[in-house]
Amino acid sequence: MSDPIRSVVILGGGTAGWITAGTLAARFKKDHAQPVSVTLVESPSVPTIGVGEGTWPTMRSTLKKMGVRESDFIRECNVGFKQGAKFARWTTGAEDDFYYHPLVLPEGFQSHNLASHWLAGDRQSSFSSAVCPQESLCEHNLAPKLIGTPEYSAVANYAYHLDAGKFSGFLQRHCTEYLGVHHILAEVTGIVESENGDIAKLQTDTAGDITGDLYIDCSGFRSRILGDHYQIPFRSCKDVLFIDSALAVQVPYASEDSPIATHTISTAQTAGWVWDIGLQNRRGVGHVFSSAHTDESRAFRELAAYLKLGESELDKLGVRKIPIEPGHREKFWHRNCVAIGLSAGFLEPLEASALVLVEISANMIAEQFPASRAAMEVIARRFNETFRYRWDRIIDFLKLHYVLTKRTDSEFWVDNCDPATVPESLQELLTLWRYQPPWHEDFDRAVEVFPAASYQYILYGMGFDTNASAFGLSTSHRGQAQQLLQQKQDATQQMLAGLEKHRDLINKICQYGLQRI
Repeated sequence: MSDPIRSVVILGGGTAGWITAGTLAARFKKDHAQPVSVTLVESPSVPTIGVGEGTWPTMRSTLKKMGVRESDFIRECNVGFKQGAKFARWTTGAEDDFYYHPLVLPEGFQSHNLASHWLAGDRQSSFSSAVCPQESLCEHNLAPKLIGTPEYSAVANYAYHLDAGKFSGFLQRHCTEYLGVHHILAEVTGIVESENGDIAKLQTDTAGDITGDLYIDCSGFRSRILGDHYQIPFRSCKDVLFIDSALAVQVPYASEDSPIATHTISTAQTAGWVWDIGLQNRRGVGHVFSSAHTDESRAFRELAAYLKLGESELDKLGVRKIPIEPGHREKFWHRNCVAIGLSAGFLEPLEASALVLVEISANMIAEQFPASRAAMEVIARRFNETFRYRWDRIIDFLKLHYVLTKRTDSEFWVDNCDPATVPESLQELLTLWRYQPPWHEDFDRAVEVFPAASYQYILYGMGFDTNASAFGLSTSHRGQAQQLLQQKQDATQQMLAGLEKHRDLINKICQYGLQRI
């Protein structure tokens, strides 16, 4: 009889460590008759990266399952709502060049592919504005819900922008006070294996030996267990995604009542792009770039120009440089250790894939938690297969943003369109989509990080041309599509009339709170 799994040790805090701790502890508390302990050990001297400020709508479910009150989270983590991303100057580089990747699916998306009808029409409006209301909400700076909308419920689908540093502290308090997570502040000085090659214990400077049955490596870029100890190779994807550096800065608002953007703004630059995220009390802004195509001083100047600041003014705000090594470990679960977060890998912050990977990793462990060491082998194999697939699909999706550009004004954009830098899997899909728009069956898994709708928003936002056939354009289908498009127009008008400005709703939530479910 194999030994049961009764204890989990998480190495490292930050958002990855605490999301994982909270997800597991909440699940154990709710479902397990036999207690499974969760211990998180982190260094008191290692700072967190603290720039993962964009999330996916999955975060609502993650926090709700932990028992977090949405109103508390919004108040304490400087949260703003996120309704998608606006991509500026990615296609042609012109001042008026932009498109949206909203978080609302096209109207009737589960059964009707409106992309075929938009392609066959006059295309007077953008694809996203034609098939869903959210571009209009973002352009009017409207919130995705009302003060009377219950916690975690939505009028329009939404995620969050958050202060990553405050979020880690918020989760730490919740996990230790309400979910029973044991928190240890100590330096890990050694990692000891048992005879069979499993991790037996972590040695620390002040807390003695810490033992567990399953170890989760959330130790950041260093990857103390999976990378340093087990020497699991790192698979770089720098030949596909060129971004390898970031300059990050926190920018105050001009006044307390300045509008808060309700979407991430991603503005293309000479050799990368600038992110711009609106929180309650500041903006988080950064320039990610390819060091092979530009240097830090030029990237700094472009960031200053974007912010309309002099270089000395920008310097006073305290710009941080963050190195990025795009890629991931060849496997994520080895023996009795699984890596989550930066210890598993990192790409670039485009499309906020970092935190959603943490969430779905922690959730898969919680849902398929091994009852015994023997069962762990099977679950580890499934986990590795699943996440190799997910990382590959995310790499494809991020590359899609670059390979569709029509910009030829710098080597960065030209090199991104070189077929040698495009994964074969993405090339195959692009060939298919020349003749039919993306749809559910184009992907292998029932649950994708980025569904077919996301590919549609990027493709047709960037002017990709599908020579769509007559399939799906019968008289009855056209009638159904017209009905759906009319429903979308009606919904848009109702939302524009009924929703309020983003900052106004945030102020009300901070003062009164949302209705508990």
